[in-house]
Amino acid sequence: MRYGALEGGGTKMVMAVADENLNILTRETIPTKTPAETMPAMIEFFQGQKIDALGIGCFGPLDLKPSSPAFGSIAKTPKLAWRDYPLMPEFQKALQVPCAIDTDVNAAALCELKLGAGKGLNNCVYVTVGTGIGGGVVCEGNLVHGLMHPEWGHILLAPHPDDPMPQGACPYHVSCLEGLASGPAMEKRWGVPGRELPPDHPAWKLEAHYLAQMCVAALMMVSTEKIILGGGVMSQKQLFPMIREEVLRMLGGYLHCVENADDLIVPPACWPDSGLLGSVLLAKMALEEKK
Repeated sequence: MRYGALEGGGTKMVMAVADENLNILTRETIPTKTPAETMPAMIEFFQGQKIDALGIGCFGPLDLKPSSPAFGSIAKTPKLAWRDYPLMPEFQKALQVPCAIDTDVNAAALCELKLGAGKGLNNCVYVTVGTGIGGGVVCEGNLVHGLMHPEWGHILLAPHPDDPMPQGACPYHVSCLEGLASGPAMEKRWGVPGRELPPDHPAWKLEAHYLAQMCVAALMMVSTEKIILGGGVMSQKQLFPMIREEVLRMLGGYLHCVENADDLIVPPACWPDSGLLGSVLLAKMALEEKK
């Protein structure tokens, strides 16, 4: 079997083919331009690889309701050229193979549960913290969908009293996670990108505070067994112990099963291929469903 995988991002599209053992055989990356510019190259790549199924992990929001006429389409994304674009239907029409689609972060969560930091568990939350903030949830082995799909980046938070920008930087919400803790939010607040700030800068205390609020929400709402934090901002490794300490402080001993957070809040084990391998798993699932 040959599984096609697409990790669709706002700046680049990563395409790959994997074998039945989930080994990546080949990959190619192209810039994300307009659908008219980008889709022909992606279709040509997969047509030349003779794949048996395709899994797509893509930026959102997505229409993931199977009963919807727009199932498999990108919805009201800020990437205007892709708004309302029927991504999966176009691949199905061109390739004539089973296809599956989910958010890029749901794909990454699936990968980490099956192959990485959450292996052996039934539940995990994967959150990427970078240009935006997105999160995927696997609960009892199943990717979580509902009205749409989880939107962790836009949960509302309590601003830190020392935050000079408590309203955040999100154009949609005041004081949401993405508006307070994303890379662009940090740059707007401090005037420079986070990567240029020293490890002892007060920015990281605020960042840990906001990400800890998100972690506590995940523990309380979905009772997850593992919180996996990836993305460019989380390359600042000093954040992990700060977040863990803040989570324990916020929990206040309420959860008797959480005595420390060292093994609870962790980096991804499959980075930087969590989303791509998750898309391979989606392709495998799509093929199995057709049998």
